[in-house]
Amino acid sequence: MKNAFTAFTSADILLPRDAEYEKWAVIACDQFTSEPEYWQETEKMTDGAVTALDLILPEIYLGEADVDKRIDKIAANMYGYLDSDVFEEHKNALIYVERIQTDGVLRAGVVGAVDLEEYDYSKGSASQIRATEATVTERIPPRIKVREKAPIELPHIMILIDDEKKALIEPLAEHKDDMKKLYDFELMQGGGRLAGWLLTDALRDELLEKLAKFSEKEAFEKRYGLADTAPLTFAMGDGNHSLATAKAYYEKLKAANPDKDMSSHPARYALAEIVNLHSPALDFEAIHRIVGTADIDQMMAKMTDELGLSEEPAEQSFVTVRGGEKKKLYVHKPTSKLTVGSLQNFLDKYLAENGGDIDYIHGTEVVEKLAADGKKIGFVLPDMGKEQLFPTVIADGALPRKTFSMGHARDKRYYVEARKITEEK
Repeated sequence: MKNAFTAFTSADILLPRDAEYEKWAVIACDQFTSEPEYWQETEKMTDGAVTALDLILPEIYLGEADVDKRIDKIAANMYGYLDSDVFEEHKNALIYVERIQTDGVLRAGVVGAVDLEEYDYSKGSASQIRATEATVTERIPPRIKVREKAPIELPHIMILIDDEKKALIEPLAEHKDDMKKLYDFELMQGGGRLAGWLLTDALRDELLEKLAKFSEKEAFEKRYGLADTAPLTFAMGDGNHSLATAKAYYEKLKAANPDKDMSSHPARYALAEIVNLHSPALDFEAIHRIVGTADIDQMMAKMTDELGLSEEPAEQSFVTVRGGEKKKLYVHKPTSKLTVGSLQNFLDKYLAENGGDIDYIHGTEVVEKLAADGKKIGFVLPDMGKEQLFPTVIADGALPRKTFSMGHARDKRYYVEARKITEEK
């Protein structure tokens, strides 16, 4: 199954045979976690239908008392769908997808499988697939409880490639007439539109060959002007904790079967969509900080000293907001390639030693509102340029948590494709 040179490859992909796709496809489980009405409406819309909602656990229910019963029900539903022949399996497949986002912009991608042997989410990883933000390991165990009982997986994972020349995914659009269209439908609850085509054998092999060359050390070093550096080909865009769960589960299986050859076990792979970082549909938005601590003036004095803050221009800068006053400060002693990294490194250490709280905020108007009474201080950060992502992950490892937001909630991936992750009996 695994291509010899790249961590992304084809997979045996399951799609529902006769389902109404408008009811089958459901948004990523980690969305709308504070809006139960979204999931209640989804339940109403899919009642009595063949739907991916039967096969996932929306994270809004993770803390509920009946979560274990929900997990058991999901596993039972999966086996039921398999036994009743709901799925059609497309062997050795890659699927080209076009998502029309809520803003009308097209996002192209390819659904296939990634090799978890080539993925390491720890900071400083030298693997071909890497996390872009710090992985919160506490979020993995409850997800493993779902996966270890599941015979199939459905992904909301999006992985980015840094293909500035648009030579890998984008050319597939010219071959849609040569490919079999698998689905084309409106996504529920204002999620835009999604269409998918099965790559021909020739197009599949050509894409994997291109990716293999793109992943080679020489090509990597030429792209970034580096030498003696482990190649980074795939960087996490969305669903990092889901991929980390798949990895942790696979490692758990290996540990439980030390004498068994696991090299071709289905759990070694995880279904995912790769998307070009340079797609016009992808926008990175900064996530700001609001901080409260016993003595804000003391914190700012120490920050000024450690980060060399002043109003003298420098490459890194942020705006502080407190009591209606805004001040732009420049960082002259950065500790990261990104402003957010320099700031977060300081805040993590200071708050751990001195106490206080931090929250992560979308939108400058919210920061200004929360800092209006002067009891807290806001840090408004600049947007991160897409071109900074790969060089920063290569240099610094995984970025600080909550570095950037990529797209709005309704533009996140929907569950459509599935794949078996247990061995045939």
